[in-house]
Amino acid sequence: MTAARSLPADDGYPSPPEPGLTAEEVVARAERISADLVDRQQETERRGYYGLDTHNEFLSAGFYRLLVPRRYGGYEFGLDTYLRVVTALARGCPSTAWMYTFGASHAHVAATLFSEAAQDELFAGGDFICPGTIGPVGFAKRAEDGGWIVDGVHRYSSGSPYATHFLGHSLVAGAEGEPPAPMMFVVPRDKWTRLDDWGGQLGLKGSGSHSVKIDNAHVPSHHTLPGHIGMFSVVDGTPGLELHGNTLYGGGVLSMIQFQNGALAVGMATGALDAYAELMRERMTIYPPITSRAEDPDFQFSYGEATGRIAAAQAALTDAARQWHETAARGSGAFTREVDLRLSLISREAIRLSWSAVSDYLFPTAGSSAVRAGERIERVWRDMSTLHSHAGVSIFLSKVANRQLAELAFDVAGDH
Repeated sequence: MTAARSLPADDGYPSPPEPGLTAEEVVARAERISADLVDRQQETERRGYYGLDTHNEFLSAGFYRLLVPRRYGGYEFGLDTYLRVVTALARGCPSTAWMYTFGASHAHVAATLFSEAAQDELFAGGDFICPGTIGPVGFAKRAEDGGWIVDGVHRYSSGSPYATHFLGHSLVAGAEGEPPAPMMFVVPRDKWTRLDDWGGQLGLKGSGSHSVKIDNAHVPSHHTLPGHIGMFSVVDGTPGLELHGNTLYGGGVLSMIQFQNGALAVGMATGALDAYAELMRERMTIYPPITSRAEDPDFQFSYGEATGRIAAAQAALTDAARQWHETAARGSGAFTREVDLRLSLISREAIRLSWSAVSDYLFPTAGSSAVRAGERIERVWRDMSTLHSHAGVSIFLSKVANRQLAELAFDVAGDH
């Protein structure tokens, strides 16, 4: 399914650090790193983001180049590989995986939607870490050279501690009598400041979701796009498909963004299941007949129910990625808004299945000592609860996507 295009050796473009790196090895690296992250969760929460040594490990593993085009020294691995890496990391530390994916994934957005001139500048460093926010902040003003001046504080910029860029939205005043319209922009690290305002939330305390402050930064016009990240259409083709010749950069951006939430949820729930399995092996029942939890029918039932739901969530997400790649391979015209929405909703169901495994079966039956502050299942419960407060999950996937899909299916006008 991964569609990494091989460039000729004499094409003049930089090679990735490991030209022979395979998707299987990338996922294996994520699984090995994830195992070490489990015992560092409290440290990560206390700091508010994962440590510099973990960041350097991600650099060395090539994680920040997974979706970067080969033209710029990236690996061009498919969404299937990328999502497996996110799920593996979330199994070990939800905060670390959240911070990683919402910094690394916007390479796909940039490589799909922005022009060659913009990409030449954005990907010049090879590694690309670009937190993004969806809520427009302030009003952009025209600069004398045709660019834009942006200003404001963008909250919940997950991935900002080690970022190379930032992707945000501002509003542009409409014509007389017309409402303002959103504009998406990307700015490099030297044009914004990270505020020290993250860590007091219920969960995902170590996700590096600090605010980004921009003070009247100049943004060249080719680093901006009229519109909102969740509304771009690819049916007429994309700059990325034309530039890179890989359908990875010709498919829907919306569904790819939403897939991350599903991958995170599956990984978090799997981590809770790991912890629950340990309890089943190590602890006894408290009511007669006194036996190990692993031999008790009620604990067996809870474990089996949770396992089935998590497996179903993983299967749904895996197939959604397959559908994404197959649709993109048929040409951008096949990737309609309706398809993009339908694929996004599969991610929503993966989240629901994963959450029910934790909230209905693992958390209630693990025992009070297993859900004390700092215990692994307690942390997953907090982190998954906080995932539900994300606007992409609580507003878009839960409400807006349903309405928009129905409007398209029945060809009725909607108010957006």
